[in-house]
Amino acid sequence: MHILLIHQAFVTLDEAGGTRHHELARYLAQRGHRVTIIASPVSYLTGKSATPAYTEDDLDDRITILRTYTYAALHRSFVHRVFSFFSFMASSFLAGLKVRQVDLVWGTSPPIFQGVTAWLLARLKGSPFLFEVRDLWPIFAIQVGVLRNPLLIRMSQWLERFLYRRADQVMVNSPGFIEHVHSRGAKRIALVPNGADMSMFDPAADGKAFRQKHGLEGKYVALYAGAHGISNDLGVVLQAAILLKEQPEVAIVLLGDGKEKANLLAQAEQMGIDNVYFIPPVPKSGMGEALAAADACIGILKPVPMYATVYPNKIFDYMAAGRPTILAMEGVIRQVIEKAEGGIATPPGDPQALADAIRRLAGDPKAGQQMGHNARRYLETHFDRTALALKLAELFEGMKKKGNS
Repeated sequence: MHILLIHQAFVTLDEAGGTRHHELARYLAQRGHRVTIIASPVSYLTGKSATPAYTEDDLDDRITILRTYTYAALHRSFVHRVFSFFSFMASSFLAGLKVRQVDLVWGTSPPIFQGVTAWLLARLKGSPFLFEVRDLWPIFAIQVGVLRNPLLIRMSQWLERFLYRRADQVMVNSPGFIEHVHSRGAKRIALVPNGADMSMFDPAADGKAFRQKHGLEGKYVALYAGAHGISNDLGVVLQAAILLKEQPEVAIVLLGDGKEKANLLAQAEQMGIDNVYFIPPVPKSGMGEALAAADACIGILKPVPMYATVYPNKIFDYMAAGRPTILAMEGVIRQVIEKAEGGIATPPGDPQALADAIRRLAGDPKAGQQMGHNARRYLETHFDRTALALKLAELFEGMKKKGNS
């Protein structure tokens, strides 16, 4: 079976960012399928272009990654981001026309515009179209305040319904998305949740080399790993750091990059914060060592109602690493952490509550270690990437059989 994936923000294991799709593609290849990925050469974390135009995975020739032209201005403004999205939409369509003998076209959102490319290619090639919903765009953009123009909002909502209704299968990565996509026209909905590859993380590791490299020896490390964007609310983490200044043994690490990083660095300097360590992003292959250096990990999003529907990738990595999560989010991911007894949940947008949770775990390391152990065990049972990849493969194979019947 030959699967064509259209994914502007695709990240390989030797790059920084979420690698769910590369991990799933490798599993599909191991199962005997071929996967061609059309992606952007521009990193969604840094906004910079540094990726070869064509690469092949090390699984023989069963995975091919094609990088097509993308306007490199993701981090300038909303208008520039739209130009970036439309440039990839056009270039990926042209590249996709050249890919032969496709059995299934896999589109993923956000950005939602590449869903149009995937739909068109599926129809032209006579292949089933699977539309994956990773975020509820445009409602997230509307609630955060990024998308405000009434005309653009109506057009975006129309496009969302158009793709849901025309997909042969809609796939979501969080149970919180199911009601939303169903109410907007999706008929066949499958849940393949986010999870983690257990083999990438060693709960017994201490991350000593990472600590030494970044001057974290002897510290209680509360680490955030991921995008530094508007939605991530890292200003609240800086405010919590101020409340922890009288505990010099506590270090807060912000690992990653994104549109807001420069602003966060300026804010930290202006506020006179010296207990926050800004560290550049590391490839996914190095994330195990980074998380091993943490005593606890931070998951945070803005207090936006619809963010209660998300399953953030980073939380599952934290759990796989056997580290307790300090969670400043509501909703379905909080239910996971609470059922796992794998951390402490605090109200989003509350720096005092966040500081209190860090202080509590720093004062009782054994309790945090037990939470981390609980989290890892729960993940093994419910969110192991291998089991989820099998579910994905069976979904794809069933779509092909249905298309051939």
